[in-house]
Amino acid sequence: MCLYQYEEDPEPKERTPAGLLYVPVRPGDGAGAVIRLFRTPLGLRTAVGFTCPVRLAATLGEGQACIRLSESLLRELCGPLGAELITVDPTLSAPAAAATTHRPDRLTARTA
Repeated sequence: MCLYQYEEDPEPKERTPAGLLYVPVRPGDGAGAVIRLFRTPLGLRTAVGFTCPVRLAATLGEGQACIRLSESLLRELCGPLGAELITVDPTLSAPAAAATTHRPDRLTARTA
């Protein structure tokens, strides 16, 4: 904990509602949809929402289905599932995995 406050240090911003979010979903039973949950780098479950469809497509791909929900409704729906954290406009930190047909050679046992 820092005991000194520096003049150039900004104060934390007040939390404000994010408004309607584009929330990624996957197909559910029948005509329904299921909210996709993710994990933070520390392993905590989180619900994810995007402020615009362009950001959603840039992060999860063009074909990602989504629904529009308010932040409060998203929190209410995902809280009982163990995702009390809401992440708004996340970006991926790793490149997308590419399919490959290359298989490394199997190691052979050496005899001495």
